[in-house]
Formats: sequence, C-alpha cells, structure tokens
Amino acid sequence: MMKYIKYSISTILLLLVIYIPPIGSYYPTYFFIGFSLMIILGDFLLKKDITIEKYSYPILINLPIYINLFLLFILLSMIIYVFSDHNSIWLASFFNKYLFIDLIHFKNSITAIDKVSLIATTSLFIGIMGTVPGHELTHRKRDKFDMFFGNWLLSLSWDCAFAIEHVYGHHKNVGLPSDPATAKRGENIYFFILKASVKEQIDAWKIENAHVKRRGYNPYSIHNRMILGYLRSISIMIAAYFIGGSTGVLTFLLCALIAKALLEVINYTEHYGLVREPGKPVEPKHSWNSNDLMSSILLYNVTRHSAHHEKANLKFWELQSYPNAPMMPQGYLSMLYLAIFLPYFYHKIMAKKLIHWDLNHASNEERKIANMQNKNSGISLLMQSSRV
Repeated sequence: MMKYIKYSISTILLLLVIYIPPIGSYYPTYFFIGFSLMIILGDFLLKKDITIEKYSYPILINLPIYINLFLLFILLSMIIYVFSDHNSIWLASFFNKYLFIDLIHFKNSITAIDKVSLIATTSLFIGIMGTVPGHELTHRKRDKFDMFFGNWLLSLSWDCAFAIEHVYGHHKNVGLPSDPATAKRGENIYFFILKASVKEQIDAWKIENAHVKRRGYNPYSIHNRMILGYLRSISIMIAAYFIGGSTGVLTFLLCALIAKALLEVINYTEHYGLVREPGKPVEPKHSWNSNDLMSSILLYNVTRHSAHHEKANLKFWELQSYPNAPMMPQGYLSMLYLAIFLPYFYHKIMAKKLIHWDLNHASNEERKIANMQNKNSGISLLMQSSRV
C-alpha cells in the first residue's frame, strides 16, 4: 500500500499549504522554509531510490495528479485574494463555509516576509505539482483525458508551448545546439531562462502550425493548440481579475512567470553541458540523472531523466533508475537553488562532473564538441581540461 501512498505526498503537501499559512503571521514563512528543508535534507539523508515497482491499479497513482489541478486553483485563488486590494466577500464566504479557512484573518495577519514566502511557495508548487505532472500527462498523446488535465496544469504557468515543443522538439534535439532546453557549458543561468523561454515559444509555433496545416486547418484557428493554450491561461487571468482586480491579475502573472522560470532552471540542470553527436540516437548519457528519494517522489520520477529520454512513452512509475548514468551531485531542489542563487559554485561543482562525463561517457566526436565548449566556457577548470 505504501507504494501507492508515496505518490500522494505532493497532494498532501498541497492541502497543507492551503491550511497552514492562514493560521497567522509568519506561518507562510515557516512553511516555505520547512518545505525546502524537507526536500533538501530528505534527498541528502535518505537512501537512493533505485526500485521499479509494479502497479495493478495505476488509477490510484494518477488520481493525485488530477486532484492537484483543483487544489492549485484553490491555492492560487487564496493568494490572489490575500494580495489584492479588493474585498471579494463571496470568495471569503465560500472559503469560510466550505473549507473552514478565514481569508480575512489570513489577509490581515501576513507580514512583508510572509508575502515573499507566499509568492515563492505558490510558484514552487505550480512548478512541482503543476508543471511536472503536466509534463507527464502531455506525454500521453493518445489519452484525451490525461491531455486535458495536463494542458490545464501547464496553463497555470502560461506554458502551453511546453506540451508541444518539449514532446516534439526537445526529445528529438536534446544535446544539440538547436535544443533550447540544453544549456552550454558556462552559460549564464539568467540569460538561459530568457533565451530558452523565447525559443521554446517560437519552436512550438512552428511545430504546431505545420501540424495544423497537415490536418487541413487554418493555423490561426481554434484547431491550433497554442491558441487553445493561451485561451486557457487567459481564462485563469480573467478569474483572477474577478477575485482581485488588476492586482489579482498581476499576482497570478508573477506566480506564473516565476514558475515558468523555475522550469527553465530545471531544464538547465537536467542537461547542462551535455552534448550529442548530430544524427546519433539519444542515450541515457545525454541527461543528468538523479535517484534521490524525496525529489523522485515529489517530482513523479522526472528525476529518472536518463530513462525518460531513452523511452519517453513510459509512464513515470515505469522508468528505470539507471545508477550508472551521469548523476546530479545533489537533489533537484538543491541544484535549483544552487543554480539560481550561487551560479559560480554551481559551475564549479558541475565542471568536475563534466570532465568525468567527457572521459567516461562521451564518444570521440562528442569529446571534440565538448572540447570546443570547454574552451569557450569561461570556467578555468574546463578550459584547462581542453588543453590536455
């Protein structure tokens, strides 16, 4: 039974973030710190997860993902209410009557640091409990039910492009210069976030326009999944306006923007510095893998990225752990915080991993490509290795 329950932890955490921060002042900040430490220390202290388990009732591990969508809408509406200057009595009454949450007390009790913590937590949860399972569901291209939930989960971060470019572009181009989600060695993380976000949108439009034309439709019609995706996000924005006016819209957009940026940081860490010879198949060595337990549970095994890129059609519980694949030095949240806040140390740590990859995983041609990136990386350790 525990193997089913573990994939419900993200849903339980969503319930906790809905009920704990409204208790009073500083509780939003306590929650953010506690949540971050739980994942970081859990990954560091708990043994690696290399098991592959069989599930007779996959609906029981899919169900929490579906529930996440509704809980994220509740969380987002709470945050919009708290940050807005409006006093939406109808929403406060609904929360008080049906969810037993006093939104008025919540709004009046939060401090400035609590507001920062709330935005950070909400953005993280949209990414972890929204974008990541949205990624999982939109890989199930023939399942309309899963695609419906997956696309709505991605709409929370205005990222309809991800369901198209990631599936039909990134998986084909990973490790190549044309892939917006593969960061070069030494590449600036903040520039990467901007560049990747823009290029993914452009590539997704190209892919979808070609797809719609092949089906005989006008690419600028309701048949275009990009347009449908924007309409989903716009509908959330309109709901945010009814709850909190223009401030509510800005709150939603800020959380969506940060969540999207966090996704690009994850992309950055999953493929940083890895290269692939053009024309050669994608192999487990072309992704940084992780078998850290807490990250694997909360991120629905997206941590097993080497297996995901080898066989993208597999469900998240079917992915192999590949302990011999290139490994991230720490868990996902640790690497995310390191890349964002301490990029110098991130590059320094990863330089040693990349040198090891060049020596033990790269083909001769890939070694030549890597050598050129090393020379241009601006990282002394990599530049020295290119001369050897």
